[in-house]
Amino acid sequence: MRSPALLVGALVLAGCGQKAFSAPVTGRTSAGPEETYACVKKQLGELGYKQTSNDASEFRVTANKFDYTTRRPDVQFRRMVNKLDVGVAAEADGQTSIQVEGSTFAEYTTHRGPTEEEEKASAEVNADAAKVIERCRS
Repeated sequence: MRSPALLVGALVLAGCGQKAFSAPVTGRTSAGPEETYACVKKQLGELGYKQTSNDASEFRVTANKFDYTTRRPDVQFRRMVNKLDVGVAAEADGQTSIQVEGSTFAEYTTHRGPTEEEEKASAEVNADAAKVIERCRS
């Protein structure tokens, strides 16, 4: 009798224990998807991000910005990497939605090569995500 209860309790705790490192920021605009997508790509460059992938048919783009100023007391630590994942989509009501998800990774140099460990999204990447939405909203 006790065994099934422990199993259920362990599953519930395992499901609740997952961390949410970032939350997407969303916005809507009356501009078309093509125009909004072009705006997003332009803003990423202006904010200092370098585009890493581009799916023009689905209006998705990802970009990285490296932070060399952060220091850690670990000889394997190399740098922080802020990443933005942006998706633009046409909605049924004629509006265009923009979804930006920012995430932050600590990059380490290990014997296997560069290794990234996801961390809580930095204030900088969250601010940049909000800026992309704000600048492309009109």
